Amino acid sequence: MVLGDIAEIKTGLVLTRKKAEFPNEVKATYKLITLKNITDNGIFNDEPFENFQSNDLLSPQHFTEYGDVLMRLSYPHTAIYINEATAGSLVPSYFAIVKVDEFKFLPEYIAWYLNTESVKKELERSQAGTRIPSTNKSALSAVPIEEIPLSKQQAIVKLYNLHQKERALYFKLIDEKEKWFTAVTKQLLKGEKEEEK
Repeated sequence: MVLGDIAEIKTGLVLTRKKAEFPNEVKATYKLITLKNITDNGIFNDEPFENFQSNDLLSPQHFTEYGDVLMRLSYPHTAIYINEATAGSLVPSYFAIVKVDEFKFLPEYIAWYLNTESVKKELERSQAGTRIPSTNKSALSAVPIEEIPLSKQQAIVKLYNLHQKERALYFKLIDEKEKWFTAVTKQLLKGEKEEEK
């Protein structure tokens, strides 16, 4: 079984065709997902979404829907699950929109699966010989998918979400420790200078 068997895959909008060049051309402004909104391990960061000023009213097919999976078409080929908070965002052409058959697969499981090392290596192999590793719809459609029961998919998703929370806490702790270390060393240096006086 391959991804194309269990999902509809389409690419995002080529932005240059619809970008308003002058203020009087603006027909609508949309929230745009960009590469800087997504971490390499497949979660949204705190970066605000950009506003895209369009010279036309855009079709709903170019926007995220709850339950979609976005796949970055260039290296590192990161997949990200679209939740309620990120639904309704405009998708540029450097992402593919993957709409999963939810009777057999959980979209969160597919997002996790697409982020595994084996899938990333598979996509790299399919793009051998190109200078900038990027993939396309047909290479993505050919990604092999392991069919496992929904209960196991749910268990993986639960474990993955817990892992992501732990990672976030870990990095927050490191950041706090860095701030503490900087403050303490500054204080020690300041005390040293006052003693010299």
